[in-house]
Amino acid sequence: MPEIIESITSFIERYVTWLSIPTIKWTDIVEVLIISILLYRVLAWIKESKAWSLLKGIVIILVFVMVAALFSMTTILWIAKNVFGVAVTAMIVVFQPELRKALEQLGRRKVFSLLQFDNRIAGERFSDETINEIVRGAFEMGRAKTGALIVIAQNEVLTDYEKTGIRLDAEITSQLLINIFEHNTPLHDGAVIVEGNRIVSATCYLPLSENMELSKELGTRHRAGVGISEVTDSMTVIVSEETGRVSVAYEGKLTRNVDPDQLRDMLRYVQGKTYEEKKTLRIFKRKAGK
Repeated sequence: MPEIIESITSFIERYVTWLSIPTIKWTDIVEVLIISILLYRVLAWIKESKAWSLLKGIVIILVFVMVAALFSMTTILWIAKNVFGVAVTAMIVVFQPELRKALEQLGRRKVFSLLQFDNRIAGERFSDETINEIVRGAFEMGRAKTGALIVIAQNEVLTDYEKTGIRLDAEITSQLLINIFEHNTPLHDGAVIVEGNRIVSATCYLPLSENMELSKELGTRHRAGVGISEVTDSMTVIVSEETGRVSVAYEGKLTRNVDPDQLRDMLRYVQGKTYEEKKTLRIFKRKAGK
C-alpha cells in the first residue's frame, strides 16, 4: 500500500511540474513585442508588394505538401525536399528589387515609426457618392470623347503603380476627373488610381495585356486597363477617345459599351458592402474583346 501511494504521489508531482507556469521575465515580454512588430512589418511589406500573390501560392503548395506527408506520398515529399533549396534561392533572385526597396525604406524610417500600426476602419471601400461621381464623370467625358483610364483599387495595394505617376490625394468629383483627363493638360496622359474616396495618383503607367483574344481595334488605353486587372484585383473604367464609349476591365475580362446603370452595378460589386447574397454579375461573364 505505501508503494502504491508513493507511485501516485510521484506521478502527481511529475504532472504538476509539467503543468507549472514558467517564470516570465521582463526580457521575455520585450522579446515577444519585438518579434510581433517585426512579423507585422514583414506581413505589411508583403501585402504592399507583388510578394502577396506569391505568398498565397506558397501557402497552397505547403497545404499540398502537408497532405502528402499525412498520406505518406514519398514521391511528392522527395520532390518537395529537393526543390526547396532551389526555390528559396530563386525567390531571393526574383524579389531582389522588392527586398532592396524594403531595406531602403527601413533605413529611412525613424525608430518610433516602426512601432505605429495602421488603423483602417472595416467596411465599404468607397461611398455611394464616389460611385455617382465616377459614373457621372465617365459618361460626361464619353460625350465629349475625352479618353480616360480610372483604376479602382480593392484589397491589393497598388503602391508600385502609384509611384509611376504624380501623387494627388484629392477627393473624387466628376469635375476633377474631367479636368485631369482634359486634352493638353499636364495630367491627362496615363491612368488615375482611386483608393477609397480619394484619387491618390494620376499619370500612372499600367502594364499592357498580352491577351490575344482582345479585339485588334482596341488601343493602348484598353490594353492597359485589362493589363492591370490581370495582375491585381482592381477594376478599371475606360473611356474611349475615338468612340466615347465606356468599358470596364475586371479580372482580366473586358466588358465594352456599358451604360450608366451597368457601370453603377459593377462599381457596387467591388464597393465592399455586406449583402445577404453576393453573386458574380452576369456582365462579367462576357468574353474579352466582345
